[in-house]
Amino acid sequence: MSSETPPSDSPSGHPAEHPAERPAERREVSVRRAPRFAPFMLLGVAVGFIAALIIAYTSPPDPTLTRESVLGFFFVVLALPGLLLGALVVLVLDRRSVRRARRLSADPVEDDA
Repeated sequence: MSSETPPSDSPSGHPAEHPAERPAERREVSVRRAPRFAPFMLLGVAVGFIAALIIAYTSPPDPTLTRESVLGFFFVVLALPGLLLGALVVLVLDRRSVRRARRLSADPVEDDA
């Protein structure tokens, strides 16, 4: 008879524990409400478009340009600053949400699926 030990599942030589046998590990997590970037940036583009509409249709007409071409020009000129302004607003709100984050402890749960 040989004195071999049964093969172990872990590199340390100890039999592997089943997930049900492991003690529950409590972890500390950060919980915060973070804003989404896309809606704020799209809102900035929309504000740029509205400003371009106001400029194109309230300014005196130019006989060499159509109102639509003036609208297109001002939309291109004002959309990028509107996008950047929306991004700046969302970055400020995101930074503010990081400061207001709460630290909570979480217990793992077993998935029965």
